[in-house]
Amino acid sequence: MDFITKLPVVAGKDAILVVCDRLSKMTHFVATTKETLAKELVRLFRDNVWKLHGLPESVVSDRRPQFAAELTKELNRIVKFTNSGLSFSLFLFLFLFLFLFIFLFFIFRNN
Repeated sequence: MDFITKLPVVAGKDAILVVCDRLSKMTHFVATTKETLAKELVRLFRDNVWKLHGLPESVVSDRRPQFAAELTKELNRIVKFTNSGLSFSLFLFLFLFLFLFIFLFFIFRNN
């Protein structure tokens, strides 16, 4: 992950976020600004890269270490949010399955 900065301003964007997948060598170029914060970067990453490659195993950036830590923290926050919905759905499915199983067991047992 890198930024190409000091570009002329076009449509309010003056930098390009470059994300390279190390396995497939596929590169993504996303227009942004050089003052992009970690939250905005995570949104750009989610909208342009995550849908194709998923969550990264590691992040390599030429920005300060705190920036990479903030980025990782925001990515983890998003993952926990999406996983909690999946966990709840799985819990609900199992609960309903067990409820129906026990209910049907008692109905057929008494007949």
